[in-house]
Amino acid sequence: MVDLRGQYDKIKSEIDVAIQECINSTRFIGGPVIERFAENLGEYLNCKYVIPCANGTDALQVALMAAGLKPGDEVIVPSFTYVATAEVIALLGLVPVMTDVDPEHFNLTKDIIRQAVSINTKAIVPVHLFGQTAPMEGIMELAAEYELTVIEDNAQSLGSDYTFSDGKKQKAGTIGNIGTTSFFPAKNLGAYGDGGALFTNDEELSKKIKMIANHGQSKLYHHEVIGVNSRLDALQAAVLDVKLKYYAAYIKARQAVANYYDQQFGDVDEIIIPQRHEKSTHVFHQYTLKITNGKRNELKEFLKTKGIASAVYYPVPLNEQNAFRGKGRLVGEMSVTKELCDQVLSLPIHTEMDHTTLRYITDQVKSFF
Repeated sequence: MVDLRGQYDKIKSEIDVAIQECINSTRFIGGPVIERFAENLGEYLNCKYVIPCANGTDALQVALMAAGLKPGDEVIVPSFTYVATAEVIALLGLVPVMTDVDPEHFNLTKDIIRQAVSINTKAIVPVHLFGQTAPMEGIMELAAEYELTVIEDNAQSLGSDYTFSDGKKQKAGTIGNIGTTSFFPAKNLGAYGDGGALFTNDEELSKKIKMIANHGQSKLYHHEVIGVNSRLDALQAAVLDVKLKYYAAYIKARQAVANYYDQQFGDVDEIIIPQRHEKSTHVFHQYTLKITNGKRNELKEFLKTKGIASAVYYPVPLNEQNAFRGKGRLVGEMSVTKELCDQVLSLPIHTEMDHTTLRYITDQVKSFF
């Protein structure tokens, strides 16, 4: 699905130097490498405060802790997403309220969220799925109406631009009260191990997030709140800082692959290509088709016989996972989510794909139909 070796080979000299410099300094926890990466990522996102942490799941947990939610408070999430989004909600004794998603873009919308709001609702976690931003203007309007905290799960859409009605643009993850992301190696901006970060433009929130992520410390050995131990390794920050310089090019490369796929599959009746939201750019963490003739699993097995990787994100929605039985609230019949779980199939998409590879993949997919 991705070619991390090919990507590394192109920037090997810079990566190797950055890692060696970090080793030479022996500052493996904290220090200037972490600070420099956080500053550079903040400049890229046009966000005042970037707080690195150990992984994307920790980022979500720390964000919820910083929001000051109490056990029993409800948090609205899409059911069509990775488990981490709701996992941390349940872990903190909060109540995940699982909803359906928009059938075209697979994200929460203002109207979907409104149907899920109750007197106990305190927060919303929109997931910017597969590479494009949820319709945040409407979501922020609704959040203001009900005084809800918005925590953006931006693990898959770092770099996506959202355009508001007045023409203003903001990066995904910087629109709500807190944004979170993951630097898992297969992400668009991936480390060589685990990593994550939180974003906010609120100074007081940034201070609280930093404390929580560092054992609740305001300064060494002075613990103001109950916290966790969640730190980005300096070695990972060194790698990420190099890759951040190329990130705009990485996005363009993924978009070029997606455009080629679109051209090849646009006239296949049994395939629905990814729909782009008019307000959001798409950075294509995944290129996800909908296979409408009931043969998604057969296609997946066929591609396997041809040496082509594919993946189903996600085969089982959150509301059907055993882990959440008796721990959440379900809104609606989940008809869209059920359909997506049966239809979606993601094809390889990464920065190193050449025309020969793309032609082979698309020819094989079309030959199946």
